[in-house]
Amino acid sequence: MAFNFIRAAAAGAAMALCGVGSVYAAVNLPALKIDKTQTTVSGLSSGGFMAVQLHVAYSATFAKGAGVVAGGPFYCAEGSVVNATGRCMASPAGIPTSTLVSTTNTWASQGAIDPVANLQGSKVYLFSGTLDSVVKTGVMDALRTYYNSFVPAANVVYKKDIAAEHAMVTDDYGNACSTKGAPYISDCNFDLAGAMLQHLYGTLNARNNATLPTGNYIEFNQSEFITNHGMATTGWAYVPQACQAGGTATCKLHVVLHGCKQNISDVQQQYVRNTGYNRWADSNNIVMLYPQTSTAATNSCWDWWGYDSANYSKKSGPQMAAVKAMVDRISSGTGGTTPPDPVALPAPTGVSTSGATASSMAISWAAVTGAASYNVYRNANKVNALPVTATSYTDTGLAASTTYSWTVRAADANGAEGATSAAASGTTLAASGGSTGTCTTASNYAHTLAGRAYAYAGFAYALGSNQGMGWWNVFVTTTLKQTSPGYYVIGTCP
Repeated sequence: MAFNFIRAAAAGAAMALCGVGSVYAAVNLPALKIDKTQTTVSGLSSGGFMAVQLHVAYSATFAKGAGVVAGGPFYCAEGSVVNATGRCMASPAGIPTSTLVSTTNTWASQGAIDPVANLQGSKVYLFSGTLDSVVKTGVMDALRTYYNSFVPAANVVYKKDIAAEHAMVTDDYGNACSTKGAPYISDCNFDLAGAMLQHLYGTLNARNNATLPTGNYIEFNQSEFITNHGMATTGWAYVPQACQAGGTATCKLHVVLHGCKQNISDVQQQYVRNTGYNRWADSNNIVMLYPQTSTAATNSCWDWWGYDSANYSKKSGPQMAAVKAMVDRISSGTGGTTPPDPVALPAPTGVSTSGATASSMAISWAAVTGAASYNVYRNANKVNALPVTATSYTDTGLAASTTYSWTVRAADANGAEGATSAAASGTTLAASGGSTGTCTTASNYAHTLAGRAYAYAGFAYALGSNQGMGWWNVFVTTTLKQTSPGYYVIGTCP
């Protein structure tokens, strides 16, 4: 698992599907007939922390509940990798649970997350292995305490009596239960996926133990919803036959979040196919959505401490907003007939730049008929976390005296994008006054002490830009340039 910083999989590990690639080309995520009151989420490790974030921040969407394996309280890290790797994994006594509850209430009152009242009807399933050496059981204890402020105690199940290491637990697949290593799926003679789903949804039909139809697995175009931000270009879903486009069944939706070092690039399709979820999905009309991080993410982890965005745990967090957009898309169908292909939207015209500062640029364009929103791309990378409903957008966090190129794409109500506009270029102003634009040359260790960088897994990263600076020690020297408050890039000053 990512938290162990293990780079190589154990030799001879069970990899039944390691040679299975994409049988079909990625398709756009379909719009299916989903009962929106029956949407739930679960995750392991970084996916467990992310599941809590989604459950709390989007509690109107995930009001049915959440399952958490080796995760921790909402906003546990408070934006600090030191907190993430310390109190939120190894030293749970330091978790300020009451402060995190207060933060949750404050953000809800500000609209940064959904109202906490939505959590009153939720069900929560918690699991911690007694041998977990990565996310200690005390962290999960703190999560239960956190949930006690929002979810009735009768709605929470907490299982922590199995001698399992840090892994997703099954009853028939994976490593030995006490093993810590790739693919971080362990056979502990316990069907954890089934236990979670039955707690969240109540009595279910028996799982389908037969070989599941290959055609029910869908690789979808995840870049429709987000590009970069540590996210892969494609994600996966398991869609039971009765739930597929054109079907008449009204289905449930469960979002499954893998842990660190568990995406498709790391363990192939093992987490998608061998964690036990799909067998219950197939016999109970539950669509399984498996969003995917990319290897560009830190150890393929979900962002639960702020490596990608300061807003990582709010509704505006890029990864958060992307998963929510996937849920909205897949839940937007009506069933009965196969929906028609969307009409491609034309490229926006009149794209221009204005209002340059040393760290920002305003981009504007003409409205596109039929567009529900727009996405803005800087140097071909999407920069807006949430859909832009206006015909202008201010791009921030830019480097001073630097030329960039922007394009815009219109999107329909389902998030499907149209053609790309012509590019518009603009150059930010030179830095002047204050600390903006100043350069500091120091050891990577000194940069972290001064708050210009942060350390993770023995390496230093520039604050804001997350640029890798090399080893975190007193011997490696780097020049960091501050382009805006709290934002540094590797560079030089004239």
